[in-house]
Amino acid sequence: MKSPRSHRFGIGALVGLLSAGVALGVGEIVAAFVRPSASPVIAVGNRFIVLTPETVKRWAIRSFQTSDKPVLLLGIYAGIALLAILTGILALRRMVYGLAGLLVFGAVGCYCALTANAARGTDVIPTLVGVGAACIALVVLVRASGVESAHERPSKPGFPVADRRRFLQGGAAAAGVAVVTGLGGRVVQNARYNVDSIRAKLVLPAPASPAAPLAGNPDLGKSGVPWQTSNGTFYRVDTALSIPQIDPKNWKLRIHGLVDHPMTLTYEQLLARPLIERWITLCCVSNVVGGPLIGNAKFLGARLADLLHEAGVHSDADQLVLSSEDGMTIGAPTAVVLDGRDAMLAVGMNGQPLPVAHGFPVRTVVPGLYGYVSACKWIVDIEATTFAQSKAYWVQGGWDQRLPIQLESRIDTPRNGATVVSGSATVIAGVAWDQHVGVSKVQVQVGGGDWTDARLAPVPSTDTWRQWVLAWTPPKAGSYVVKVRAVDAQGTVQTTASAQPFPGAASGLDSITVRAR
Repeated sequence: MKSPRSHRFGIGALVGLLSAGVALGVGEIVAAFVRPSASPVIAVGNRFIVLTPETVKRWAIRSFQTSDKPVLLLGIYAGIALLAILTGILALRRMVYGLAGLLVFGAVGCYCALTANAARGTDVIPTLVGVGAACIALVVLVRASGVESAHERPSKPGFPVADRRRFLQGGAAAAGVAVVTGLGGRVVQNARYNVDSIRAKLVLPAPASPAAPLAGNPDLGKSGVPWQTSNGTFYRVDTALSIPQIDPKNWKLRIHGLVDHPMTLTYEQLLARPLIERWITLCCVSNVVGGPLIGNAKFLGARLADLLHEAGVHSDADQLVLSSEDGMTIGAPTAVVLDGRDAMLAVGMNGQPLPVAHGFPVRTVVPGLYGYVSACKWIVDIEATTFAQSKAYWVQGGWDQRLPIQLESRIDTPRNGATVVSGSATVIAGVAWDQHVGVSKVQVQVGGGDWTDARLAPVPSTDTWRQWVLAWTPPKAGSYVVKVRAVDAQGTVQTTASAQPFPGAASGLDSITVRAR
């Protein structure tokens, strides 16, 4: 039989959780009429990302990779649940304590909503309304429980519940409000803001400069990693907890700062420009040696250099601060964008309009640069400035301001720890990359022996990764360490020096251990 104290704590925890559920649910439905990023949980999450130390961000990306956002949201919900339980328990001791707890919760939510990147004054409305509804739910549930305040309650051997049916009815009503408004809010948000249907109907113009035809098959079909990364499997690393939903009719790009002719470009005007189509490999600076945060796709877009020349960018503007709809800033070196490479404002990916999660309707793509200094999704603003005057988001955390792609290679098959058959041919294969420089050779070492040249697949340009494959027959049973290294188009051999991604990209040789039987 439960003790009166534990029974009381259980009732308090339930009251707190139900009240918090009402706050979050009502906040979601109100956010449907403000904007999705004003949802209390999203607002708190966005501010949490800004305040999180860089070491924690790196740990999250390294540990959870593309699942970092669901993990963050799960952590926020867990934190809210713990605070809600405490609030409910305090409310049974004295109502004012519980109400004060909800007001503190609301104050934190309002602070986050007003200070997140690209915040608007109206973003506090869902939190204010949600907390107001939670206060009402808390008062109703505490009174329905029949539990007197601690300072009024006489010493009793049992746990008093004056009207159990009334409390159950109140709890069911609160749960219903939380579920209906929460799920209903998501449905209304999706109906009002989701641009998937608009994207699906969009027909992009044919490129004025199509991608170069592939000379032979660039996909050796041996590594298990296809030459072309599909839109659905392409890696995603950004800070957007609520993916911006931008109707192309409302999209505009402002180019300003150290330019002679500030300009504003609409989506229609962008599509009317001569478009180029190119195969380009993108890579995240957070990628560890042998890591998966890299992909290769065919992008369609307008040359960014042409627009900058038309705007008359100043010679002393060594940085372009690229800003996203959600407030993210990316600092790209101006000289690299203007040096003749196929830097673009991309509108298409793999023959389709950009996926919403990858920047629809427009993003930047710059071959030879890591994403954190080039790849701005949902771009709406370009400011020509200097590195001395402005630090973009990732640079504020200590990452290098100007960092070209590093020469790297990876073993994709066999997997580390795999078992192979001695005396039988085994395929060792993977990819290597050094975007905008190119890979001329890939070499494999097995068991500490000589480096052997692998067979390379043809590629359309130096801006993509390159597949490689080597046939190897284990001479006898035992354990073998397999390493890979690449040589770039200029004859530079990949470094053996091991380094972690921060602050300037990982380095070292990818290696695996296989056992022959």
